[in-house]
Amino acid sequence: MAWSTRRLAQLGGTTVKTIRHYHEIGLLDEPERAGNGYKQYGTAHLVRVLQIARLRDLGMGLAQIAELEGSDEAFAATLHQLDAQLAESISHQQQLRAEIAELIRHRTAPDTPAGFTEVAGTLTPADRAMVMINSQLFDARGVQDMKEIIAAHQDADDAFDELPGNAGPDEIRDVAARLVPVLETIYADHPGLRTPPLRARTGDSLRDLARAVTELYNPAQVEALRQAYLLAHQHPTSTDED
Repeated sequence: MAWSTRRLAQLGGTTVKTIRHYHEIGLLDEPERAGNGYKQYGTAHLVRVLQIARLRDLGMGLAQIAELEGSDEAFAATLHQLDAQLAESISHQQQLRAEIAELIRHRTAPDTPAGFTEVAGTLTPADRAMVMINSQLFDARGVQDMKEIIAAHQDADDAFDELPGNAGPDEIRDVAARLVPVLETIYADHPGLRTPPLRARTGDSLRDLARAVTELYNPAQVEALRQAYLLAHQHPTSTDED
C-alpha cells in the first residue's frame, strides 16, 4: 500500500511543504502516481526523508546533503567539518559562560567589555563606554595596556572624574597638571600608548576616537585631557631620552 504525501510527512516527522521542497531541489525522487494523479510514496521515499532529517539533526544544510549522493568520502569530509565547527562552537560557549560567571561574581554593568570585569568597579559610566569603544578600535597590545592602566587607579583619576563641566581655567589647569605625571608614567611603562594603538592607522579611526572623547566627557574634562596630553608630550620621560 502506497503512502500519500501527507502520510509520508507524518511518518517522516516533517510537513507536506517540506516534502514538496525536497522534490523541488532534487533531494527526494518523485514517486509514481496513481490513476487519479495522486502521488504514491514507498518505503524508499520514507527512508530518504528520515535520512535527510538525520543529517539535518547533525547540522548539515540541504546543499551539503545534496553533495553527498553516492560519495562516502564526501560524507566523511563533511562530518569532519561539522565536528570542527561544533568544537569551535563549544569552545566559544564555554568562553561565554566564563564571562557570564565573571559578570555575576563582580556584579558588573552590562556595558563592561570582556576581560575588564575585575577592574570595572573603578570606572565611571563614561569610562566604561570609552573602554568599550577603545576595545573595538585598539589593537591587542593596546587593549592589554589599557587593562593594566585601569588596574593601577590614581588619585588624579578621581580629580578628573569630579571635574565639573563649568570648571574655570585654573581648576582645569590644576587637574591637567595632576594628570601629567600619570601620563608620563603610562608612556614610560607602555610606550606604545604615546600614540593611539589603533588596529587601523587611519584618519577615520582617529576621528572616531576623538568624537567619543568629546561626547562622553564634559567640556572641562576634555580640555584638561588636551592640556595634559600636550604637556606630557612636551616633556618626554627618561625612557624616551635613553
